[in-house]
Amino acid sequence: MRAEELLHEISDYCRQAGVAESTFGRASINDGKLVSRLRNGGRITTDTLDRIRSYIAAHPPGDGRQAIVTRKRPAPASAQNGHSAGAASSPTEASEPARTFTPVQRDGDTDARTNFRFYDNRQKYLLFVNTCSEKWEIANRVSHELGNIHPRPPAVRVFDAGVGDGSVMTRVMRSMHDRFPTVPFYIVGKEISLEDVRLTLQKVADRFFEHPGTVLVLTNMAYADAPRLSVRSLTAASSLVWNEVALRGNTSHAFESQITALEPFLAANWKATVNQQTGGSVYERPTVLVLYREDHKFLLDPIIPKLGATTANYDLVIASQPYRARASTAFKAKRVIAPLARALGPGGRLIGIHSYGNDPGMEIIRKVWPDDSPFITDRHELLKAVKQELGSAGRDMNFNAGSDSRSLFRYDMHTLPSEVEGSIGTSTLFAAWNAAIYVAQVEDERLAPVVETGAYLDATREVLRANNGLWFYDESFVISRRRD
Repeated sequence: MRAEELLHEISDYCRQAGVAESTFGRASINDGKLVSRLRNGGRITTDTLDRIRSYIAAHPPGDGRQAIVTRKRPAPASAQNGHSAGAASSPTEASEPARTFTPVQRDGDTDARTNFRFYDNRQKYLLFVNTCSEKWEIANRVSHELGNIHPRPPAVRVFDAGVGDGSVMTRVMRSMHDRFPTVPFYIVGKEISLEDVRLTLQKVADRFFEHPGTVLVLTNMAYADAPRLSVRSLTAASSLVWNEVALRGNTSHAFESQITALEPFLAANWKATVNQQTGGSVYERPTVLVLYREDHKFLLDPIIPKLGATTANYDLVIASQPYRARASTAFKAKRVIAPLARALGPGGRLIGIHSYGNDPGMEIIRKVWPDDSPFITDRHELLKAVKQELGSAGRDMNFNAGSDSRSLFRYDMHTLPSEVEGSIGTSTLFAAWNAAIYVAQVEDERLAPVVETGAYLDATREVLRANNGLWFYDESFVISRRRD
C-alpha cells in the first residue's frame, strides 16, 4: 500500500473521529510519531499496517470518543545521561481495560480536542515561523525592556515562558550581551515540545562562546513550577530528571558537538502525552537540563541551580504567546500570567505579548468565517484579571497596559513586491493562508470543508492585492515589581 494512501486514510479517520494524529499513533501502535514519520518517507511493516487497520476497524468514528490504550513503556534512559530523583510511576498496563479519551471544555476554552489538534500540527508552526517576522519583532520589543531592569548580583536572571524554536530567546541573549557584556547570565526556558528544544539547542552554541558566563536551563515543567525548577506534586517530584552538563572546550564547534550528543537524553526524557481530561499536552516526567561552560564553573557556582534549592526572583520574564487566544480570561490570568508575575524579583519586569487582530490576517479569516472572533481578551481586560487574581500579592506591582502607540507592533509576511503584483504564485497564497489560520488558531476540523472548495485561496489573493502584502498586529503589556 502506498504511504500517501495510508496517510490519507489516517487523516480522514482522525478528522472524523476528532483526535490528533499523534494521539492516533499512540493509540494504534504506541508511536506518537507514526504520521510524521510516514510524511517524511518512513516505512512500516505489514504487521504494523495490520495493527493500524485493526484499530480503525475496532474504533469506528462515532461521537468523538476514542478508546486510548496506554501501553507499558521501557524504563527511561535517564541513568545514562542524567540523574533521576526517583523512579517514575508505571504507566497503565496494556492488559488493563482501555480508557476512553473524552475531550472536555476547560475554563471557557473551545473544545480541547480541536485546540490540541491545532497545536499538534508542526507544519503550520514551522511554515509560519520561517515566512513571518514575528519572532524578530518580539525579540526587539523584549530587548527594549533590558534598559528598564535593575539586575543585582550575582547574575541577570531571565525566564522565557515559551521558548518555541529559540529564535526570541537567542536574539534577546545577544541584546543582553551587548548591554551587560561582563555580567553572568542565568536564563531559564520552559518548553514542552521535544522538537522545539532540539531547534533551540541548535542555536545556543555561539551564545556560550560569546558570553562564557552563561547558565542556560531548559525545562518542561508547568508555568507554576518552571520558574523555581521545583514541582509541587509528590508523584511528579519522584520522577524528576535533573541533568547538569558542563560543556568542555572554548569553541562553538566543541559546544555544538556536546549539545548534539544530548539527543539520546532528550529523546528518552523529553516526552509529552495527552491529558485525558483536557486534551492538552503534558509531560510524562518533569525534566531539567542545565548547561554551562566547565572552564567557568568556579565563577558560575553561585548561579548554577541546585536540585531542591532554587529561587525565582527574575529580572525579566518573557511571556510571548503563552496561551491559546481563545482561552478564557480567567484561565490566562490564573494559570499563566499570575504565576509568572509571582516569580519576579525586586525591580523585575514581565513583558506579555499576544495577538491583537484588526489586521489583514483577520480580513482573510473573516472572508471565510464572517463571525469568527479568536482574540477574546485584550491587554486591559487581562491585566485587570491578573491584578484580581494576585490579590494582596500584587500590592507591590505595577500593571502597565500602555498606549496603543507603544503597546501595538506589527510584523509582516516576507514577500517581494513582485510576488503580490499581477498573478500571485500558489506558494505565496499557501504561505499567507497558513499564516492567517495559524495566528487565528483555526482548528483542523473547521478547515476541512473550506479547503475543498478553493474559495480560501480567492479570499487570500483578494486581501494580498488590496493590502499589497500581509501583516499582523501583536499587543504587549508589562507587569513590574517595585524595587526594594
